Amino acid sequence: MQKNTDPKLSELILFFGEHGKTIKSGFLKSQDKAGTRNIYGEEQMALDKWADDVLINGLRKTRLVRYIATEEQPGIIEIDNPKNQFGVVIDPLDGSSLIDVNLAVGTIIGIYPGNVLNKGENMIAALYILYGPLTTLTLSTGNGVCDFVMDEKGEFNLTAQDIKIPDAKIYAPGALRRDYLPAHAKFIADLENDGYKLRFSGSFVADMHQILHKGGVFTYPGFKGKEKGKLRLLFEANPIGKIISDAGGAISNGKTNILAIQPRAIDDITPIYAGGKKEIRLIEKYMS
Repeated sequence: MQKNTDPKLSELILFFGEHGKTIKSGFLKSQDKAGTRNIYGEEQMALDKWADDVLINGLRKTRLVRYIATEEQPGIIEIDNPKNQFGVVIDPLDGSSLIDVNLAVGTIIGIYPGNVLNKGENMIAALYILYGPLTTLTLSTGNGVCDFVMDEKGEFNLTAQDIKIPDAKIYAPGALRRDYLPAHAKFIADLENDGYKLRFSGSFVADMHQILHKGGVFTYPGFKGKEKGKLRLLFEANPIGKIISDAGGAISNGKTNILAIQPRAIDDITPIYAGGKKEIRLIEKYMS
C-alpha cells in the first residue's frame, strides 16, 4: 500500500508469502530423492517436487495468474479462466541438496505482466524467500528493495526498505578453478589480489542475499565443458537480477546485462555475474 502497488499484484505477492510458510513446514517431512529428473537432467529431491506442487496447485486454485513456468516442469502451464494476466517464473526450492546438512535454501519468484518468455527488464516484481536461521522475504516491485522477517505468528514484518548494495570485498565463486576460462581466471585473480574474501555456500539465493546486504560479487561463469554456464536464465538469473539491479547493483553474463536478454526457451542457461557495478564493469572489461 505504501508503494502504491497494484492490488492484484499485491494479492499475488501475499499468496507467495503464505505458501512460503507451507514450504518451510515441509522440511521435516522428507529429505529423500524423488527418483525423477527435472528439465535440466538433475535428480529431483522429493521436497523439490512437493514445493513445486504446493505452488502450482495453489495458483490453479486461486487463478491469480495466467502463465506458470517452474524449474521442475517441462513446459509452460496456462491456467483456465485466470483472474489476471500475470506470468510467473518459479524456482520452488533453490539449493535443496543442502537441506540434509541444514544450510540455507530458498524460493525464487519473478512476476511478469504476461508471457514468461520475456526479458528480465520487463519483470514487474521479483521476490525470494530464504529459509535460514530466520525466514525472510526480500521483495522489489521496482520502487525499492525491501526485507521482511517472519515472526512467531507466521507473519512477515518489514525490517529494511530501499536497500542498496554496499561496496565490499566479498566474492562467491562457483565452478572448479581448474575449469576456469582465461578471462574469468584473470577476473578472479584480480579480486583475490585486491583482498576479496571467499564466501560461497552453494545455495544461489543464500549467497545472493549475502551479496545484497554485504556487497561484492557472486559468479557462476561459463567454464570448460559448460561454456554457456549452468544457472537458469528464467528461474534464477532474472528474478535475482531485478532485485540486485533495483538495489543499485548489476547482473551480467560477462558481456552484457542479463536482464536485456530475450529468452528462447524456459530451460535457457547463462553464465552469471551479479553484485556491485564495479565488479560487473571489471568482468565485462575482461570479456570484451
